Amino acid sequence: MRIRENVSIAELTTMRLGGKARYVLIAETPDDVQKAYDFAKEKHLPVWVMGGGANTIGRDEGYAGVILLNRMKGIFVRHGDELIEVDQASSEELGDEIILVGMGGEIWDDFVKFATDRGYTGIEAMSLIPGTLGAAPVQNIGAYGQDVAQVIEEVKAYDLKDNQMVTLKPEEMEMGYRHTRFNHGKDAGRFVIVSVAVRLKKGELKPPFYNSLQKYIDEYRETDFSPKNIRRMVSEIRNGKLPDPEQIASAGSFFKNVYLSKDEADKAEENGIPIWRNIDGTGKVNSGWLIEACGLKGQKLHGMRVSDKAALVLINEEAGGYFDLEAARAKIVDAVKEKFGFILEQEPVEISSNA
Repeated sequence: MRIRENVSIAELTTMRLGGKARYVLIAETPDDVQKAYDFAKEKHLPVWVMGGGANTIGRDEGYAGVILLNRMKGIFVRHGDELIEVDQASSEELGDEIILVGMGGEIWDDFVKFATDRGYTGIEAMSLIPGTLGAAPVQNIGAYGQDVAQVIEEVKAYDLKDNQMVTLKPEEMEMGYRHTRFNHGKDAGRFVIVSVAVRLKKGELKPPFYNSLQKYIDEYRETDFSPKNIRRMVSEIRNGKLPDPEQIASAGSFFKNVYLSKDEADKAEENGIPIWRNIDGTGKVNSGWLIEACGLKGQKLHGMRVSDKAALVLINEEAGGYFDLEAARAKIVDAVKEKFGFILEQEPVEISSNA
């Protein structure tokens, strides 16, 4: 376990905001997680667990505690009770259906690439989502009609309440839209994700496709819906409108989409608002569409730029600190509420000692 002191949170997060963290500990093995919490307990400090910092916002006051960075690596195929490293797996072990297991510090997109390169469907539409594998079930990440809840088999995690490693099944995770047991309610922050297992199978994504993906398919007359080709299409769409957080300071999609009941969705459609419908008639509104309809796309607000390619993205061009982000967010939320009556919710989490 590596220990750093007085580290700028802005260096750890892709939005590049935030004061200093008292300590940053780097966990490279499951044992390091226990050591990190022993370290924090000895010093009477709170702990904040973080992956790649792509969905995390730092505040100006910093964090007077321990930030634990999950850097545990490895991708495996589960065969019976055995975990086999992917580069050593035989064709028999890579059958028509597999359970793919990744350590929490693995880059999510590397995990997706491995699966799609081998023809496995289930996560290809989530290509290029930034961040680590350990963060994926916490936020129940999703894109273009897929989300982690659809494929997750189990997670192994360190339970801070009972001080032991546990295995959690999907029914124990309370997974909804960007909402899980890991990030909401009494158990928020209780578990440190050590590994994630997903069940995938050979095949391809079936229509109906998500609106922007269908638009791409129609425009380029695509007929190959294999996992590898869906990944290519999704990557091209995302690269065309979402900034690379390694190059441009942002936190990806900044606002959650707005979910509506059937009656609310019917009324919104009557008012000319495009809706993505679920089978039961409920629906969701793309928050980026709402922001653009308010005339804010491309606008610079308090040092933050509403992306001119995807209004759902806020770019930190020259924010003086968190207070500028706070002011820009308020202006966007107020504009959408005044025009449409919808209240936008922020998607990235904020580092706080009170969490």
